[in-house]
Amino acid sequence: MTTIKNQQWIYIRHPDAIVGPEHYELRSEALSTSLSAGEVLVEAQYISVDPYMRINQSLKPTYNELPHALNTVQTAGVVARVLASSVPHLAVGDSVEGMLGWQTHARVHHSVLRKLDPSIAPVSTALGVLGMPGRTAWFGLTESGRPHAGEVVVVSGAAGAVGSLVAQFAKRHGCKVLGIAGGKAKCTWLNESLGLDWAVDYKAHSTAETLAAEIKALTGGVDVYFDNVGGMVSDAVIPLINRRARIVICGSISQYSGALDQAEMGPRFLHHMLYQRATIQGMLARDYLHRMDEMLAIVAPMVKAGEIVFEESIVEGFNQLPVALNNLFTGEHRGKLLVKI
Repeated sequence: MTTIKNQQWIYIRHPDAIVGPEHYELRSEALSTSLSAGEVLVEAQYISVDPYMRINQSLKPTYNELPHALNTVQTAGVVARVLASSVPHLAVGDSVEGMLGWQTHARVHHSVLRKLDPSIAPVSTALGVLGMPGRTAWFGLTESGRPHAGEVVVVSGAAGAVGSLVAQFAKRHGCKVLGIAGGKAKCTWLNESLGLDWAVDYKAHSTAETLAAEIKALTGGVDVYFDNVGGMVSDAVIPLINRRARIVICGSISQYSGALDQAEMGPRFLHHMLYQRATIQGMLARDYLHRMDEMLAIVAPMVKAGEIVFEESIVEGFNQLPVALNNLFTGEHRGKLLVKI
């Protein structure tokens, strides 16, 4: 029996505020390369860092029954290369995607892996536009947001992995789209590269009132609000909703660095929901996992034809994973943040 060295980032300490390298420990193990029936040995190529990782570290109930267990490998989506296989449909050299965690190698049953077709798009997109963020954006907008041509869609976190896709999908539905992002450069990208109707820099505003005034002046009102951020941004947008508006709660990243266990008070918006007979709905990508093939059948041809802009911010090196996760909350990036191994 032979073994290979498998490096792993182990989650060892609960963060009180921003998550960073101090909450992880790099460890190594000897991984047997001997395969049982149905098993595949893989080597990581790209590893994902995502905001949900911080949610899962909350000590209070979230969409998981229990927080991420200490002294275990950090959960994450991974694109990997097959090193050895005991099943005919996966050959050495094939690229696959699965929830393999922050580790350089894994020996797993083939049923947890999705084979990738590199002729459609770079395999890294299986963690972005053709992966969980794409699934979130497509079903979150179309099924929770229910956009109609001519409506105004506002997207917070519009330069992020999910928000940038929601904004483009909304444009394809014939909507007028306003993207909210942090910084002039991101707003320029939203206008010039994604073709949005408007982009607003929330960092240029110190209060929800002035942010709301700019959004109101541009749009006149909001039919669909796709929220990735929460906090002051939502304080500004929700009072602007139109009759029968739909509010989609996808994330609240403004609350993830210290406000998960002691949450800030949210906007007092229920009277607006009443006046406008609006709906508000939370959505999770996991709710649509069984419909992944449906999303891919629609979105993959758009990607292959170059009709969707997808940006990847790639950090080099397995050792950079905890820093990259921290950068989700403190750094500047656009689109999907990945670590290349």
